[in-house]
Amino acid sequence: MTIGLIIIGDEILSGRRVDQHFPKVVQLLAARGLQLNWAEVLADDPERITATLKRTFASDDIVFCCGGIGATPDDHTRLAAANALGLPLVMHEQGKINIQQRILQMGRDAGQEVDLNSAENLHRLKMAEFAQGAALIPNPYNNIAGFSLHKHYFVPGFPVMAWPMIEWVLDHNYADLFNREPRLEQSVLVYETAESALTPLMVELEAQFPRVKVFSLPSVGDANTRRHIELGVKGEAVQTATAFIQLCAELKKLRVEFSNT
Repeated sequence: MTIGLIIIGDEILSGRRVDQHFPKVVQLLAARGLQLNWAEVLADDPERITATLKRTFASDDIVFCCGGIGATPDDHTRLAAANALGLPLVMHEQGKINIQQRILQMGRDAGQEVDLNSAENLHRLKMAEFAQGAALIPNPYNNIAGFSLHKHYFVPGFPVMAWPMIEWVLDHNYADLFNREPRLEQSVLVYETAESALTPLMVELEAQFPRVKVFSLPSVGDANTRRHIELGVKGEAVQTATAFIQLCAELKKLRVEFSNT
């Protein structure tokens, strides 16, 4: 099982907004014993979005896509998803009803009469136009749904909407995958040692423990910490625990200074 994340928006790539989806999705997955395997950030470019979705639809990945499902001229995700699958864009009747209910509720809250056939309100219904066969993802914030197609889940770019919608997808569709394989991560800080001196040990550990990944995170240090490398192992719990014991033993043989993180 591979899980991916696509984040769409010119504002992310231009730096006008700082992406919040990546760390939050990592957190939501980790809370369920899952992990993110890849992520991409795309501009509001319909051709690139379509090409990317065509590629990911061809995989067996579970993919969350944040952004671009509104009804403004820079929202291309709904049409791009349809084009990527060669499907027509059609009105989803329940999605339409949800939007109309939202419009009426907003009118009641403002004490105003609402004309559902006004140009503005008819344009809002575009947010219920999805590729034929799409299923709805409920939006607890304003009831304007996202949609799903072929293990791809499309939600708004607004975190207040996107994150509970992603949680709903995980809890309703993939609960059987939660915590299926306990994972472990352990590391030490190795001081004043070159990464090249540790590379043979890292290669040896990964060869010996196929369900474990070895990682190294160098740091030049600061006023409070000496130059060091965080060296560790992560993966399947039993193999990782054994690999960590061996890692520490080999570091002692190398006579390098290290401490627990």
